[in-house]
Amino acid sequence: MEQIRSFIAIELPREVKQGLGMLVERLRGGGYPVVKWVEPEGIHLTLKFLGDIASDKLPEIIRATGEAAQGISPFAVEISGLGTFPSWQQPRVVWLGVKGEANQLADLQKNIDAALAPLGFPPESRSFTPHLTLARVRERAKAGERQEFGNWLRSAKFDSRLDFTVNAISLMKSELTLQGAIYTRLACIDLIQIG
Repeated sequence: MEQIRSFIAIELPREVKQGLGMLVERLRGGGYPVVKWVEPEGIHLTLKFLGDIASDKLPEIIRATGEAAQGISPFAVEISGLGTFPSWQQPRVVWLGVKGEANQLADLQKNIDAALAPLGFPPESRSFTPHLTLARVRERAKAGERQEFGNWLRSAKFDSRLDFTVNAISLMKSELTLQGAIYTRLACIDLIQIG
C-alpha cells in the first residue's frame, strides 16, 4: 500500500504569496547561510499534520475533514508579526503570525482534530498557534550564529498588511526532495456561508 505524507492546510492566495515572496527576499538579503528560507509558493497555514498515511485512507480522511468544516463560514485572517520558535535567542523556525477571525480558525482546527481522532490521528498535545513558516535554521548552526540571527531578525520590520478570506481547506501531499518539499493538493473542501 502506497504511503502518502500529508497534512491539512489553508492555501494562500497568489497575491499573498507574492507579498510574502518580497518579504523573504528582503530577509534573505541579511546573508545568513545557516538559514533555509521557504519558497513562497510552498507557504501555507497548517491545520493538522497527518504524517505518512495509507492511500486507501484518503476517502475517510476527506469525508471526516468535510464534516469538520460544516458549520464554519468563510472568515477573514490577517498576516502580521514576525516570530521564532522556540525563542529569539535560539531560533529554529521563523514564522509570521496569523490573526483576524481567530475564533473561526481555532474552531476549524479543533473540529478537524476531533473528526480525525477516531481515524487514528490523535489530537495535538500543544495548543494551536496559527502561523506561516518562512524559514528554518539548519541543525548545524552554532548557538552564537542562532543568537546573532535572532537578534538581527528581531530588528527586521514587517509593515505590509496581508489579509485574505479563508474559503476552503485542503488535504495536501508533501514530497520531500533534496531541493525542498513539493506540495500537491489532493482534495479541496469549501467552507459554506451559513445564514
